Parts: sequence; C-alpha cells; structure tokens
Amino acid sequence: MAESSIPVDLLNPGQVFACLGFLEVADVLLGDAEAGFDWSNPDGARFRLSAHGNDCPVDAVLGFTASATVEKVVPPGYIDSPAKDAEEDEEEGNAAGGSSATTRSDTFPAREADPRSLPVQITAPSRATLSVSHWSDGSTRNTFKLYSGNRPAERIAWSMLQGVREKPKKGGPDTGQTQKIGDLKYKGIAQLWCEQKDALKAKPFDVLTAMGGSFNFDPRGAWTALDAGYSPNTQKHAVSASPVVHLLAACALEHMRPPEHRVREVRYAVWSGLLAPMLARVALQGRIPSLPMKHFRFELAMSGKNKIVTFAKQETSE
Repeated sequence: MAESSIPVDLLNPGQVFACLGFLEVADVLLGDAEAGFDWSNPDGARFRLSAHGNDCPVDAVLGFTASATVEKVVPPGYIDSPAKDAEEDEEEGNAAGGSSATTRSDTFPAREADPRSLPVQITAPSRATLSVSHWSDGSTRNTFKLYSGNRPAERIAWSMLQGVREKPKKGGPDTGQTQKIGDLKYKGIAQLWCEQKDALKAKPFDVLTAMGGSFNFDPRGAWTALDAGYSPNTQKHAVSASPVVHLLAACALEHMRPPEHRVREVRYAVWSGLLAPMLARVALQGRIPSLPMKHFRFELAMSGKNKIVTFAKQETSE
C-alpha cells in the first residue's frame, strides 16, 4: 500500500467533495483505496489517501486526469444537431477539442436525453473509464446540477481536463489558411500538470487558473453580479479557481449526494481514520456517528440561473 497526504480547506465544500473524488478515482485505478481526514495539525487539515501498490495515489489520479479525454454518453437512436454543434464550436473556438466523441449506451440512465445534461465518460489511454453523470442519473436523488446555460457537460469536463482554446485564426490575407488549433485561452489539468507538476502534486487544490465556465464547485471562483459589482460574464472577465476541484468533485457525486436540508442549504462532514469508498460516501453525509467527525453547512447561492457553492461554516452542536 502507498499513501499520500495533501492539504485541504475544510470550509471549502468543493475541496472536501474533491477529496472523495480522489478516493473514488484511486480505487478504480489502483484498487483497495481508503481515505480520511486529519485535522490535528496546527498548520491546517490534511487529506490522507492510500491505495494498493507502490504508486503515490494522488499522483496517479492527477496523471490520469492530465491525459484523459471526454466522451458524451447518449441512448440508442440519439441524433445530434449538427447546426447547433457548429454554432457552439464557432462561439467557443473549438474549445471542446476531442470532446465531441460519443458513446451510445443501452443503459442510458435518464428517461430523456437532454443535450445540455448528457452523462460523460472520462478515459485515458490504456487506463480505466470513469462515468460522471450525477446530473442525469434518472434516480429520485437530488441531481446536484449547479451549472446552467448553453454549455453541455462534456464541454465543461473537457475544459477542466484539457483547457479551452481560442477560435482558430486565419492566416495572412494572401494565404487564406486557418490554424487547425486555436491559441490556449484557459488552462486545464493537462497544462497545469506539464507546467506546475510539483506544485500540483504537493497542493493540488491550491494551483489555480483562470476559467470561463465550470461545474461551480469551487467557491473561490464563484461570484454574483451584486457581490462583484458587475457581471464578469458580460465583460468577458475570467475568474480563477481549481479545475482539479471542479472535476474531482463531480466524480465524487457519482455515488454520493450531500444532504440538502432547507432550500439550497447543504450539509457535509469529514471523518478521522481511513475508510473505503462505500463507507466514505456515507461518512461525508454525516451518517456514521460512531466516528470522530466535524460537520459543516453551506449555502448554494444563485448567480443568474447557476447555483454556486459558497464557503461553509462549521456546526458547533449536533
């Protein structure tokens, strides 16, 4: 067994969810994964992750995501809208890159295939495939879908993994040629892994980058027009956050949904000691009272039609 330890802000719900995402992905990649939290260090809480083999589990998960691509999952007979896809590519400068690949599933989870909420699969060469579909699993559970608007899930996932590129530019007036790939506009995990690998391994949640759209799990990149004093979207200003947090938090919610008690009021918990994924999913919901735990509560604020995660407060009594 090999073990990793990384810092985590327990008041950042996205980081805590992403810790569970690290556990889920490490269990798929390496097997026998277990994880828990240690808040005894005066320098700040840490997340502990162990897994089978000699590979550092945090490094293995980051390496997997840095080389991964995305496919959208559709039911048999589903037909894309070529005109709409072309319009989106024109607006985003082919930002999705290879994410236009499609997998047809005979066990599509939802009753209807909403083109803006299709499930996705994340795959790396010669490695496992992960399903990310909590917003469209067809169950009675809270979908916990925070993003809205015209960007489909596979484009958001692709931008978290491989970044976003500008619309390809045409050559000089005499050449009539066009770049095949546009200049990089926003970085994803792949670029951060190449440029800041040591920092990403040591503090994966603290390596931030500008991004234009996300799954809305990291409150450091959250905003409302009222709080900001203007609309960053209208002015085309990017905000900085962690693509690792956004992507791995989405992976965590595949099998676990944090309980929402009042309207847009969400609770979660962290635990001491190492747990396997099945128990960790229950512990994060605060439902293993025999364990040493800390409980937190946060609000899902509204930014237009989007829900955004805000920083949490620790509950002092249960």
